[in-house]
Amino acid sequence: MLKEFKDFAFKGNMVDLAVGVIIGGAFGKVITSIVNDLIMPLVGLLIGKVKFNDLFISLNGKHYDTLKDAVAASAPTFNYGQFISTFLDFLIVAFVIFLVIKQLSKFRKKEEPKEKAVTSKSCPHCLSEIPVQATRCKFCTSELSSGTAVSGSIQ
Repeated sequence: MLKEFKDFAFKGNMVDLAVGVIIGGAFGKVITSIVNDLIMPLVGLLIGKVKFNDLFISLNGKHYDTLKDAVAASAPTFNYGQFISTFLDFLIVAFVIFLVIKQLSKFRKKEEPKEKAVTSKSCPHCLSEIPVQATRCKFCTSELSSGTAVSGSIQ
C-alpha cells in the first residue's frame, strides 16, 4: 500500500497540481491585499472617508459606530462592505485567470484541418460518381484513364 501511495503522490501530474495550488494560494493572497489595501480605501474615500470593510447594518436595531463595536456586543450584523470587498476580490481573480487562459490558448498550436481522403471521382463521360480506383465507369462502362477528374475539382 505504501508503494501505491508513493506512485500516486509523486506522479508528474500530481506534483504539477500541488505546485499550481500553492501558487494559486499565494496569488489569491496578493489579489486580496490589492483589493483590501489599495482598491477599497480609494472606494471608501470616494463614498465619504469610511473604511469600506466596516460598512454593515446592525440587525438587532441598535446603532454601533464600528463593526468592531457590534462584534464586541455580539450583535448580529449584515456585513455588506466585507461582502462587496470579497466579491471584487473574486472578480479580479476570475478576470486574471481568464486573461491567462486566453493567452495560453494562443500559444497552443492550432490543429490544421486535415484534408479528407478523396474516395470518389467523376466520370468525364456521364458525370456519375465512381470510386477513385475504378478503371471503368459502372454506369456508362467507359474506360477511364488515371488522369480522370476528381470529384469536386475544376476540369
